[in-house]
Amino acid sequence: MVRFLHLARSCLQITGEAVALRSSCFAQCDRCFLGTNTVPHWSAGHVTDFRTFATYRTLSVTKKYGVENHTLSNMTELKPVTGHRIGLSRHYGKEAVEHRKTKLYDFHVQLNGKMVPFGGYLLPVSYGAEGISASHLHTRQHCSLFDVSHMMQTEVRGRDKLAFLESLTTADLLNMPDNTATLAVFTDPLTGGILDDLIITKTSLGYYHLVSNAARRTQDRKLLEEAQAAMRAKGKDVDIRFLNPDEQALLALQGPDTAKVLQPLTDVDLSHLYFMESTMATVAGVPNCQITRCGYTGEDGVEISLAADQAVKVAELLLSSEVAPVKPAGLGARDSLRLEAGMCLYGSDIDHTTTPVEAGLSWLVAKRRRTTADFPGATVIIDQLRNGPRRKRVGLKSKGPPARAGAAVHALTDTPHEEIVGYVTSGCPSPSLGGNIAMGYVRSELAKSSTKVLLKVREKSVEATVCNLPFVPSKYYVRKTT
Repeated sequence: MVRFLHLARSCLQITGEAVALRSSCFAQCDRCFLGTNTVPHWSAGHVTDFRTFATYRTLSVTKKYGVENHTLSNMTELKPVTGHRIGLSRHYGKEAVEHRKTKLYDFHVQLNGKMVPFGGYLLPVSYGAEGISASHLHTRQHCSLFDVSHMMQTEVRGRDKLAFLESLTTADLLNMPDNTATLAVFTDPLTGGILDDLIITKTSLGYYHLVSNAARRTQDRKLLEEAQAAMRAKGKDVDIRFLNPDEQALLALQGPDTAKVLQPLTDVDLSHLYFMESTMATVAGVPNCQITRCGYTGEDGVEISLAADQAVKVAELLLSSEVAPVKPAGLGARDSLRLEAGMCLYGSDIDHTTTPVEAGLSWLVAKRRRTTADFPGATVIIDQLRNGPRRKRVGLKSKGPPARAGAAVHALTDTPHEEIVGYVTSGCPSPSLGGNIAMGYVRSELAKSSTKVLLKVREKSVEATVCNLPFVPSKYYVRKTT
């Protein structure tokens, strides 16, 4: 049984919302109270990280006629570590809800795309008879075209746009040059947990361009709108424009042949556009396209934001390139590619219960922001930066049946007792390496490379080795250092 004292509620200062009480709670086990902090309480014999519980409590505080009502409720069937329901983070299949279509939907169907629900949209998981592994390897060897128009695109303008975005993220936008991009995270003010990850591009046209996760569209929009209202209430100048996917598409061309394929179709010199740099360009005769040298595969690549009614035209010309073979690729290859590259998928490897430090993303907390400590969740995150987190995201290699999200990680000991020391968050056979790879969280003392652990796969124990990330070397087009 978990009991929450009035101290927890007073620390939260939240009224009218149901929240997971994890910053200041007390767990009653075997007639003794054990205080648990935001970080996991591994040392206690009875209580470990709240994220490993099958059930945790939420406290809803409502006020009516001046009287507060406190209600404890259960959140059940939560996936260990991340707090998400098992199997839903990367589920491709039929669902009872209606999903939107990108402007390239008919184009995908014509190419024999196998359409599945993902992030509120119907998107191709693969094409025709070509398997995911073949598509994956083609991307690594040549290049592939992905439709990522389902992603949320946002423009932020106004005199106080920089302060606005820094109030929500850990990034240093003050020292960011024009026409550059950075990976960033929205963080929870109370726990330091990651609310979403996104790419922020500072354009030379006076606005920031954001690309965030489609599955977090509702939450991100609410976060941005509420922050905008708070800024405006203080007399600040911030203007947000949410781009409609029916009007603005997003294509990702990924692989070593990317520049070779794109260069004949654009009016900018791609040899001068480096990793995480951005420019406005004309592509295949379509003006006002934003090309950003980035991607989600670990390969050289670009993402092209363009008018949605021109997306099919540009896609057709890219796929018909005579310079190098270009193939369409779907969600399946995108997932295995990003996993080999050691990149996180929101809802699987990171979410509101994982901090940037635990996720191995400490580099997203900019040096200046660590000094100013004025970002959401700074108290928790800076403490973890100084003292270390209790768990860390790691890579895992194994043979035999592959471990999938939710698989338990056990310590490798000589005793018959199998102690759970973490959980897998993503896993699949690696087309590039030939074995099985996975990512997950383990206790920090077991996060060292070459540490042996056991994975619970189909009720059997499979030996695995902790390894550094990424699994395959990144091949970004970066400036040469002298």
